Amino acid sequence: MEKRSEFFTPLESRLAAQIRARLGELRGTEARVAQVVLDRGADLVHLSVSDVATLAGTAPSSVVRACQRLGFRGYQELKIAAARQAPAAAPAPADDEGDPAARALAETLRAARAALDGLTATLPAADLRAAAELLDGAGRVVLLGAGLSGAVVLDLAYRLRALGVLVDAPADPITAQLAAAGLGPGTVCLAVSHTGATRSVVDAARLAREAGAEVLALTSYARSPLTGTATLTLVAGGQDLVFGLETTASRLAHLAAVDALAQTLLALRGPRAERALGLSADVTADYAY
Repeated sequence: MEKRSEFFTPLESRLAAQIRARLGELRGTEARVAQVVLDRGADLVHLSVSDVATLAGTAPSSVVRACQRLGFRGYQELKIAAARQAPAAAPAPADDEGDPAARALAETLRAARAALDGLTATLPAADLRAAAELLDGAGRVVLLGAGLSGAVVLDLAYRLRALGVLVDAPADPITAQLAAAGLGPGTVCLAVSHTGATRSVVDAARLAREAGAEVLALTSYARSPLTGTATLTLVAGGQDLVFGLETTASRLAHLAAVDALAQTLLALRGPRAERALGLSADVTADYAY
């Protein structure tokens, strides 16, 4: 596949977020087609289905099938969607384009903006509200997350405690599995995983589901081993700029989803949450300088 060049702008829109959220469902030629769409972005308006097939190293029929898997009737409908969401003008190449640090910063900021802008496409308000309702009615909540997702879990644990939710967020994977297995009806297990395939997290979530708990997943992909276990999935994520390493973009999207979830829960809990926040303010005031 042709490498990204300075002559076309990658897709940065709700459409890009929608496509990235479903990349995990695609394999082989279909995945290559989706990547061409993401890389070419608004430039698709100048490309025929045969052009895309050539870039992806496949047949036009595979391009059409990939578009259908992504939720479109065919390539033409996807191309129209890309054109409608194109920026007014492509940014001019930076003078310091040869500087790897400058390029890295620009790419990171671009990916972060795209991830946040894409939340409205992958995170319906109804799902957010449903997740908040499950947390509101839970007698106990266990949070799961490993690696870079651990920071999101810590942030979420703090916010839920401040709203008066009984939360356990074990850092050790074995302790996490024990906590998850000890859940039951009326409780919630909330698992955070960028890929949705982290074995320790998926195994713990499965134990929680088998024990009768509701399982919420916060992940970057709509289909994964974790979503197969979850009662409800919140999809938020961004482009991976470094192979094999989750980017800041996905964590920012996850943190934004956590913020929105906490605010929704605050609205649902009303006076109970206000009292808990007052207690939290009293505790933290002793440590403010």
